Amino acid sequence: MSEFIFDRVLLKLSGEALVGEVGFGIDPKVLGEVAAEIKELVDGGIQLAIVVGGGNIFRGMAASSEGMDRAQADNIGMLATVMNALALQEALERIGVPTRVQSAIAMSQVAEPYIRRRAERHLEKGRVVIFAAGTGNPYFTTDTAAALRACEIGAQAMLKATKVDGVYDKDPKVYPDAQKFDHISYIDVLTKDIHVMDSTATSLCMDNNMTILVFNLGVKGNMYRALKGEPIGTVVD
Repeated sequence: MSEFIFDRVLLKLSGEALVGEVGFGIDPKVLGEVAAEIKELVDGGIQLAIVVGGGNIFRGMAASSEGMDRAQADNIGMLATVMNALALQEALERIGVPTRVQSAIAMSQVAEPYIRRRAERHLEKGRVVIFAAGTGNPYFTTDTAAALRACEIGAQAMLKATKVDGVYDKDPKVYPDAQKFDHISYIDVLTKDIHVMDSTATSLCMDNNMTILVFNLGVKGNMYRALKGEPIGTVVD
């Protein structure tokens, strides 16, 4: 019997999680640490899919706010996620974790096209599947892409790795009196405008009863502990 509370999960990584002390782009040291934690889950029998953002390379919404056409800016952002996905794939395969990248934008020389049933087959065979290029459409965040892919592949939960140790009623970096939630409902997240994910992603998880586990990626072993059911972050359901 598995030691984990879920068998198939989707991990949402922000692009910023790969920056480390470099400040921009991808820090190989951080990439290796993330890959090692993922390997621990896969070796334990978890079927793991990943969606990684691209904010460490390019932020579409930020560029749009400076006057760039929003659709074009989002397309560039989606290509940034492909670079992160390929880097993560290389780091995982270097330590013996078979990995496939599936892109929502066709680029057959470097990634498979996104095909749901093929992705599920990879997971059943113990391969990590990294979904790149968001949904393939502008105006949708990688949070929404993660929620969508999690629902499509029948994941039991979505892990949202962040820079803080859970969900707060306000920004804990700005407000010292911010209160952390151990558990919160989708409805409260939406009605109280609590920033876990964008409202589209949260609504999609709510409609499909997708549990969200929010935790601090910066603490070594947190990913493992979250899937063992230890109370290390915030549960949204």
